[in-house]
Amino acid sequence: MVSLENRTALVTGSSRGIGRQVAFGLAQLGCNVVLHGRNERRLDEVEELVRSTGVKVYRAIGELDCEGGIQSVIKGVMDGPGQVDILYNNAAIMNPWIDITEISISMWLQTLQVNLFAVVSLCNAFISGMKKRGFGRIVNLTSGIKETPHLAPYGVSKAAVDKYTQELAAAYRGTNVLVNCLDPGWLKTDLGGPNADFPVETVLPGAMVPALLEDNGPSGKIYCAQDFKYLDLKKPHHNEHK
Repeated sequence: MVSLENRTALVTGSSRGIGRQVAFGLAQLGCNVVLHGRNERRLDEVEELVRSTGVKVYRAIGELDCEGGIQSVIKGVMDGPGQVDILYNNAAIMNPWIDITEISISMWLQTLQVNLFAVVSLCNAFISGMKKRGFGRIVNLTSGIKETPHLAPYGVSKAAVDKYTQELAAAYRGTNVLVNCLDPGWLKTDLGGPNADFPVETVLPGAMVPALLEDNGPSGKIYCAQDFKYLDLKKPHHNEHK
């Protein structure tokens, strides 16, 4: 596993749920973190948590459902650390539970905008810098959801993320910019609901695996967080990666 000390990661949707866990997990490994949310206030608690690990913490505020909001997030990164080594596309929305034939086109478009097009925009913004520096890890959140027609826009958007991830990985093969998906499992979050299989905390340590891949490691793959429940991750000492 590579060392993440003094690297910088942008974690979208990090004010709560999976994103909060991912941000804290990265910070525990010595990675500086750019927190993202839709407003400043909701990031206060998670910033305190992440900052307690001793890493640098930045903020990037903006909605992901419009171009202006996405540009605001990108500007937040450029005004803060100026670059990211790890892009963790976690943020997503889910449409209301409704008959598939009654789901409006506007609902389809909104879901695809946040869950897919925002991912593409953020990858476009940061991947060239990763390639230039010879290091990058992009992790796109996917889902194992299937045969759930009432949530078709969500399921379709995640299937599209899988395919996009494969294509982006192919485009950057050999650059040490690794692009992979993470399936967190069905977790008890605001999105997953109270009847989900696992507590949100179980996304760690598995969510760290695609960020910790060795140089020129696997790309275009799907990693399942729940497969790594018993992985023991310890922040390396400085003399372990000189």
